[in-house]
Amino acid sequence: MTLSAVTTLQMVDRNLAQTQATTAADPTVKRETSYFLANIGNVKTSSDFVNNYQLFSYAMTAFGLSDMTYAKAFMQKVMDGGVSNTKSLANQLTDPRFKAFAEAFDFGDKGAATTSDSAANQTVTSNFVEQTLENNVGQDNAGAQIALYFQRQAPNVKSGLDILADKALTQFVQTACNINLSGGTDIDTEATEIERKINMADLQDPTKVAKMVSRFASLWDLQNSDPTANNPALDVLSGSSSSSTIDTNLLTSLQSVNMQSLYSQF
Repeated sequence: MTLSAVTTLQMVDRNLAQTQATTAADPTVKRETSYFLANIGNVKTSSDFVNNYQLFSYAMTAFGLSDMTYAKAFMQKVMDGGVSNTKSLANQLTDPRFKAFAEAFDFGDKGAATTSDSAANQTVTSNFVEQTLENNVGQDNAGAQIALYFQRQAPNVKSGLDILADKALTQFVQTACNINLSGGTDIDTEATEIERKINMADLQDPTKVAKMVSRFASLWDLQNSDPTANNPALDVLSGSSSSSTIDTNLLTSLQSVNMQSLYSQF
């Protein structure tokens, strides 16, 4: 029997440290992480990086960008532009994952030294474990995977546009806030509506984020009798979607959510 999103999240929360440790110790995860840590220091340029598929795909997966691993030239521009210049590509893109990636691999501002940053490398490996954990959870319950992803990404979200730029975050907000974000209206209008429903400052508060996650899980379970059956959220979070995460086209692949009128708002 498939567990509900609520039950799955409760189980993960109760055993989080153990689940993280088990995920990190998985032979495949451990081998890929060991390779990354042993070899990332040898990378001196963005070109070196994107042309080492094992290293590059590991890092892209860690930041939830595995569906963009093929876009090597584009990601070189993201990294080479750095983050200190407000006009750099990473700062111009609405999806915050690109800026986070550029911060970790900031060849533009730090040059070859960026791969020697032990704190940044630790962030990458931690993200990879979390991403793998979420993917494993998603095999049983797509809603729980979306909830965990939102919980991890929430502190990086600064605006409604940040949410609209990420399919999984959009799916979360559609369900939790009773908003239909199908891309049929102006994107700025949709961003304003999101910000009316959610105080962006609340996303910096773990307690308030946990409340949002709990609400989402409950409503997800009400909507999905079989959370794993033909659900596009699995593609959204596994990186198997072929659509771009950069512009409003990402919205068209999301299913509209019909909420019962009795659901209260935040």
